[in-house]
Amino acid sequence: MIPRYSREKMTRIWSPENRYQKWLDVEIWACEAMVKLGKIPPSALKNIKEKVSIDVKRIDEIEKTTKHDVIAFLTSLTEKVGEDGRFIHMGLTSSDILDTSLAVLLKEAAQILLEDIDELLVVLKKKSLEHKNTLMIGRSHGIHAEPVTFGLKMALWYQEMQRNRQRLVNAKESVSYGKIAGAVGTFSFIEPFVEEYVCGKLGLKPAPVSSQIVQRDRHAEFFATLAIIASSLDKFAQEIRLLQRTEVREAEEYFSPGQKGSSAMPHKRNPVLSENISGLARLVRSYAVAALEDVALWHERDISHSSVERVIGPDATIVLDFMLGRFTGMMDKLVVYPERMLANLNMTHGVVFSQMVLLALIEKGATREDAYAIVQKNAMESWQEGMEFKELLEKDAAVKKYLSGKDLVIIFNVNNFLKNLDFIFNRVFGDKKQ
Repeated sequence: MIPRYSREKMTRIWSPENRYQKWLDVEIWACEAMVKLGKIPPSALKNIKEKVSIDVKRIDEIEKTTKHDVIAFLTSLTEKVGEDGRFIHMGLTSSDILDTSLAVLLKEAAQILLEDIDELLVVLKKKSLEHKNTLMIGRSHGIHAEPVTFGLKMALWYQEMQRNRQRLVNAKESVSYGKIAGAVGTFSFIEPFVEEYVCGKLGLKPAPVSSQIVQRDRHAEFFATLAIIASSLDKFAQEIRLLQRTEVREAEEYFSPGQKGSSAMPHKRNPVLSENISGLARLVRSYAVAALEDVALWHERDISHSSVERVIGPDATIVLDFMLGRFTGMMDKLVVYPERMLANLNMTHGVVFSQMVLLALIEKGATREDAYAIVQKNAMESWQEGMEFKELLEKDAAVKKYLSGKDLVIIFNVNNFLKNLDFIFNRVFGDKKQ
């Protein structure tokens, strides 16, 4: 599978042309609503629609004098429309335009990210089912614990990304609110109908109450959600980095023909894609902190949040879009080494069965304390001497008091660890035909 990679699509959302077009959409819909209220002549609306257009160069030129981007934008429109330009922005404040259009931009960006996540989910499910029974050692504290499968690891990631998808759906909903309520949110010079009409046309909901702005807890939730998603990707990428270490080498990023790993050491095959994802996750998390700082503003508003959002809006969504596309492609081509996984599983001479032996001894009548001491003594000897754990148990009189050789054969069966694998997969994927 070649994932749809949408960085250019995401970048276009934040282009000056698209940003100003969203401002213009808000202004046009507001004028249309006021025509319906009898506040603006229909002929003026017709003239406005026919003559207005976006001229980024002219807006930038005007802003050099006004030092105010919305006024520069409005001035450029009035230059084109003429006398009827006086009806544009009537009763509105800058934040009516900025916040309502920002909601549309974030909503569009969220939709691209949701599509990215859907593509990643497809790849993770495919890998999970492909390696459902690919045995490997599970690790805690980086130390061998008990057997799992690589497919189970992928199912874990799949389920986490499903949660992330739902988080983003919720965050998209939270941020999809606009306001056309005037300078301090009181509708002093504009009818509430205008807000309802404009938001309806843009696929938004009116903020039930606002000050001069839509409250920034909504935006903080959105960027915090992006940070959580980035952190999940960081977690997954870190696991690939650990599995690719020379001493482990259970999985590896695809190394394409002609690719180079080091300017000095020709043998190097480094997990550069995973490292890149881990690094970018730090950026996205920092954007969440900035969004949280924007929640507390002076009185009905100040402008300290504006400069922050001009950076984190485009950057956080574009970076996460890049990360999702990169990780999806990386996982689609991931090289997995089942033989190496099995070799690593066996390298500790069977001590991974220690809990199974412990429980068997307890079931046969040994106290937990005695059983633990018996198993730990043999396990430590196996570790230190490189001897097979099962063979040591077969020779231990304390073990033979409770367990026969036949019992040990039954115990030392790796399938004992996997008996509920189907149950887990059915719970994750909801498909009884795994």
